[in-house]
Amino acid sequence: MPLKFARRENRGISHKCMARLMNTLKLYCRPLLALFALFALAGCDTIVLNPPGDIAAQQGDLIITATNLMLLIIVPVIALTFWFAWKYRASNTKAEYAPDWDHSVQLELIIWAAPLAIIIALGAITYITTHKLDPYRPLDRISADKPLPADVKPLVIEVVALDWKWLFFYPEQGIATVNEIAAPVDRPIQFKITSATVMNSFYVPAVAGMIYAMAGMETQLHGVINKPGEYQGLSTNYSGAGFSRMNFLFHGVSDAEFDAWIQKNKDSGKVLSREEYLELAKPSKFEDPHFSGSTRDPIRYYGSVEPKLYHDILNLCADGKTMCMDEMMAIDMGLKPRPARNHGGHEEAGHEAKAEEAAAPADHSADASAHAGHAAH
Repeated sequence: MPLKFARRENRGISHKCMARLMNTLKLYCRPLLALFALFALAGCDTIVLNPPGDIAAQQGDLIITATNLMLLIIVPVIALTFWFAWKYRASNTKAEYAPDWDHSVQLELIIWAAPLAIIIALGAITYITTHKLDPYRPLDRISADKPLPADVKPLVIEVVALDWKWLFFYPEQGIATVNEIAAPVDRPIQFKITSATVMNSFYVPAVAGMIYAMAGMETQLHGVINKPGEYQGLSTNYSGAGFSRMNFLFHGVSDAEFDAWIQKNKDSGKVLSREEYLELAKPSKFEDPHFSGSTRDPIRYYGSVEPKLYHDILNLCADGKTMCMDEMMAIDMGLKPRPARNHGGHEEAGHEAKAEEAAAPADHSADASAHAGHAAH
């Protein structure tokens, strides 16, 4: 054989060997890499599946239960796929060959009955937990081994989504904060959530599930924290350029530490007035024009709050110039008199109301006279 042909043949053999080697490496390295990734992730604190709050823990259990039920079908199907491919490979001449086979009652029963049973189980679990974990439903327990005391009152926190920060009101304590909240351990929490801008989503993975925040509407969320610590809260609905920095701190503390935290807010001496809020509601400006990084808007504390400010934010009248939504709806339903308008198109507040109030005593006097006349007869 000429030398040049021998070199070409050797070169072809070497290319084939390298191709086989690469295929072998791909075949075995990918599972090994996946296994390594699982070991690497094993040390992670997956707070969604292992949260310190009872409601979040029940939701995590639901995820695991639903996943396991679905794996009862997925794992056997994947295993059988590989088993069939191996058994009926072209080189296996001992495998049964049945070209005329087309039906099996037993196989049909297995194929349809197993998924149907799992769907029924998933449906039942979903129905029960949908009602049990309804975010509007007050808590009926503190944890799995701790019942709800009869005299306990939930801590009310009013939440407002801004661009790109979170504003929190504590109506019972009379304070407000930005990008930080605290709650006593084992005390129920009632969040009342709205937005002063675009639609957003409020989420504290350690406490409870995600719920939307919408302008002019109030959603609610009930939860509890069962272990002290510092946890992250975040926005899970894209709301603009500063969305990635729209996160906040949640502190689970003892009763004494909570009282001290409230006092720290009051000692700040700052007042969240209407003018201060309107300035706060403006979109946050960060030094980085591309909003990269994770630095949130600064934490702020307010020792007192202007009355009815959350009410006005919820009803889209925080500027003090617009009619509040609840008042507008009361007028539309006939529960309040409609304000008259002057020639300039502006409302003459209370003209019709005053006329009705003036007419009311006369009507009562007439009724009284009529009753007196009947009594005389």
